Amino acid sequence: MSYSVNITPDASAPRPSTSEIFDLLPSVSDTVPHVSTAAHQKIDLMLLALEALTVGGTDKILARVQQLGLDKIIKNRMFLWRLRCTNPLRRSYQRNRLTMEEAKALVIIIHELAKSLEVKIRQHLIDAQMMKDKDLPVDNHFQLSGYLEKFRKNFAYRMNPRRVKVMNYLNEEDDLNELALSLLAQLLLCSGTRGRQRFWVSLFDGEVK
Repeated sequence: MSYSVNITPDASAPRPSTSEIFDLLPSVSDTVPHVSTAAHQKIDLMLLALEALTVGGTDKILARVQQLGLDKIIKNRMFLWRLRCTNPLRRSYQRNRLTMEEAKALVIIIHELAKSLEVKIRQHLIDAQMMKDKDLPVDNHFQLSGYLEKFRKNFAYRMNPRRVKVMNYLNEEDDLNELALSLLAQLLLCSGTRGRQRFWVSLFDGEVK
């Protein structure tokens, strides 16, 4: 079975306007001024999984920011880092909240990167299921183990070990592997035709009245 892969757009092509991109995401209730704490965590972990899937993960995120014309919102590497530090699990957690524009920009970037890595994501999930069906550790699969090892390393380096949730993951490698695989499943859903919309709406589950 073959799968289509996203083609990187020509650098000379006109960039879409921010408003055109944001119009692709559905509106949420005016009573919800910002995304929840759980949503900040989910966005950052999805980006963490994307970084573990490819070499130069952060550089690819920033390149996609430029391609999509989102550099007026995500201005540079430091600004991206600050946005991701709104995840309360982070070592460098900052008690700020993402604005709606910032959250939308990150959701769109996650969708675009997931789409470009769809074949790899799908294969990793197939390999993980194959290993489980054979009752073998997922770490025993060479290609899959590379992703899992990188994810665990990045998670341990960037997350605050004093947080109970982080501590539990660091103490149970199998649970951390399961988190990494569950994020792959979410990225696969996000990579679809309406993936960006589904992911965006999921950030407000239980909040929109």
